[in-house]
Amino acid sequence: MKKTIDSVDVDRRTVLRGAGALAVSGMLAGCGGDDGNGNSGDGDVPSDVSDYLSDANNFDGSVADETDADSVTVMVGAGSNNLAFDPAAVRISTGTSVTWEWTGQGGGHNVVAEDGTFTSGDEFVSEEGHTYEYTFEESGNYNYACTPHKGSGMKGAVIVE
Repeated sequence: MKKTIDSVDVDRRTVLRGAGALAVSGMLAGCGGDDGNGNSGDGDVPSDVSDYLSDANNFDGSVADETDADSVTVMVGAGSNNLAFDPAAVRISTGTSVTWEWTGQGGGHNVVAEDGTFTSGDEFVSEEGHTYEYTFEESGNYNYACTPHKGSGMKGAVIVE
C-alpha cells in the first residue's frame, strides 16, 4: 500500500531500505578517521606516527607487528639511499628491547627520540655492526630520527602497546 506525502510516493519497502542504508552507513562510519586514541581508521598506524613519518624514507604506511617478540632489531643506514631505518615503524609490547644495528652505509648516524626518552648519543657512528639497545617499559608512540639525516627523511617510530 502506497501513501503520498507531499507528492512523494512512500511504501513500506522504501522506508525499510532507507533505514537499512542508514544503519550500514553508521556501522561503516567507525571504519575511518581517528578513533579518539590517535589511531587512524585502519587501526594500524597512529595518526601522530603517520604524520611524523609522512616524509620518512622506507615508510610505506604500514607498521611491522612485533608484539610477540622479546627483542626486535631495526637496521640503521638501510634503504636504497642508505638514509633509512628498517623497519621505519614497528609495533611492540611493553618490556620489549629494540636494538638498532648499523649497516655501515650512508655515513655517520645516531638514534634520538623526539621526546628525549632515548638516545644513542651525540656521536655519529658509521661502523658496521655497531648497536644501540633500549627497552621500552611504558606504552606510547616514540618517534625518533638520525640527527644529521632527519631533514633527508631518516626517521622512524616505535609503537609500544
